[in-house]
Amino acid sequence: MPNDHTIEETIETRDGMRVHWDAPIPADDGVVLRADVFRPVDDGRYPAILTYGPYGKGLAFQEGNKAAWDRLVVAHPDILEGSSNQYQSWELVDPEKWVPDGYAVVRIDSRGTGRSPGFIDPWSPRETLDFYQCIEWAAAQPWCNGKIGLNGISYYAMNAWQVACLKPPHLTAICTWEGAGDYYREATRHGGIFSEFMTNWLPRAVKRVQHGLGDKGPRSAVTGELVCGPALPQDVLDNNRIDIEAWMLEHPFDDEAHRARSPDWAQVTVPFLSAANWGGQGLHTRGNFEGFVNAASTEKWLEAHGGAHWESFYTQDGERMQKRFFGHYLKGEDTGWKEQPRVTLKVRHVNRFVERAENEWPLARTQWTKLYLDPSDCSLRLDPPDATTRIDYQTTGPGVMFLTPPLDREMEITGPVAAKIFLSSDTTDADLFLVLRVFTPDGREITFMGSNDPRTPVGIGWLRASHRELDPQKTLPYRPYHPHQHSQPLTPGEAVELDVEIWPTSIVVPAGYRIGLSVRGRDYEYPGPPLSIPGVLYTLTGVGPFLHTHPKDRPPDVFGGTNTLHFSAAQTPYVLLPVIPSEKN
Repeated sequence: MPNDHTIEETIETRDGMRVHWDAPIPADDGVVLRADVFRPVDDGRYPAILTYGPYGKGLAFQEGNKAAWDRLVVAHPDILEGSSNQYQSWELVDPEKWVPDGYAVVRIDSRGTGRSPGFIDPWSPRETLDFYQCIEWAAAQPWCNGKIGLNGISYYAMNAWQVACLKPPHLTAICTWEGAGDYYREATRHGGIFSEFMTNWLPRAVKRVQHGLGDKGPRSAVTGELVCGPALPQDVLDNNRIDIEAWMLEHPFDDEAHRARSPDWAQVTVPFLSAANWGGQGLHTRGNFEGFVNAASTEKWLEAHGGAHWESFYTQDGERMQKRFFGHYLKGEDTGWKEQPRVTLKVRHVNRFVERAENEWPLARTQWTKLYLDPSDCSLRLDPPDATTRIDYQTTGPGVMFLTPPLDREMEITGPVAAKIFLSSDTTDADLFLVLRVFTPDGREITFMGSNDPRTPVGIGWLRASHRELDPQKTLPYRPYHPHQHSQPLTPGEAVELDVEIWPTSIVVPAGYRIGLSVRGRDYEYPGPPLSIPGVLYTLTGVGPFLHTHPKDRPPDVFGGTNTLHFSAAQTPYVLLPVIPSEKN
């Protein structure tokens, strides 16, 4: 589409910064992307913290995500210090806190969003190429010293992995905070099952700032300009964005289109800090660990924490960590980063987090422990049962819960989790939902503030039985890997062996508490009514927006019947837990 030439760059000095509004960045196909640049007033050459994304660079955090902002400042009032906060933006650094330290902060509206024209296609190869060209554009500016760092949450972490694969010459370091690393397994389909996150997220968070909304979109609280540029006809808007639901239904397997939207870890060689959220079950956990383990970079660090998705990045502790990392790589400062432990875990307890330094992931001292599912009393035990039997459950019901006896001593579970289940269906397929849970001595479930839901269980895993084939090269005992290349229908009543990946987690279970594994035919639901939180545009049942109910993907005549768990000497289902000894060896 043609560019809107009514948008022009302006430059002003305000709040101790030289600000370029709508700086033009020409892409190789003629589209001109628009960036806001915040840099020190003094002339000089500075490293840049750069982001490229779809949330509208002119939309204030306080306006676009008001409920999250209000909760953030109540929980962490210290973030208000040292800034007017009028330049705060969703999932990005505050320029008022970075520019005084000698950084330029560059925010770019991705193609088709905000004040950048074009077709919206998140994480596509076209976007990644745009991102590469934006990095090299910034490095060539007279105010830049040629060193570019990428830093942001979620979207900005995911596309940082992707652009790193293209190896832009001036990309120096990246911080990927609560991102994802596998478009198929983490963003569109969990275990082969259609995840409704994308079909909720794109209209909720991106369509509202599509380029061309004009007065139908917001205005910048700082400049008064239209966040989305001048108005375009509705038919143009409709044709300028991907139909993500149709795309996902057209791509049920992990095909080339999915691979093109995922990083190739062998090509990620830039230094990085990867920050995961234990409560990010559904999007913001797995990829940060996979990236740390598999990326080719020799200079890489892992951090893991809990809490809400928009929380730790903005805290003073989070900001200090980011500045130590970027100060080392972008400015050559002695920040102490050389002594930074390769792995920093905020180990999760039922009522607190305890920070601990480690050297690797998974932890070398892990005691991989199998807890077997005992059908006689629906328990989890260290010894395999000798019964030959079966348990039926309705896929529309709560499934079957297996529980340990009350623990006689504290147990730490930190690492990836896996399970083996023997299952049949009365139809030609089955979806398996596994939930790792913890219960108090009086039977109350312990859940946590997750990245996208305030009542997130300890761990979740998913698998469509027809996608049960394993990749023998990539599968690990604690991390099954399914290629998701084709479907293997079930024979009704005939059991198949299913190896299920449960995403990495951390929990220290107190003595007297019990560990549970729920085997279900549908999504986990926290007991009691759903929550509705102002500003959160989805109902909260324990899994946030990561629901799996699409009727075209899960027709009731296939996935609404009865599943059967099988037990025998040759069929001994178990969950494999990463138990960490109480003292380091």
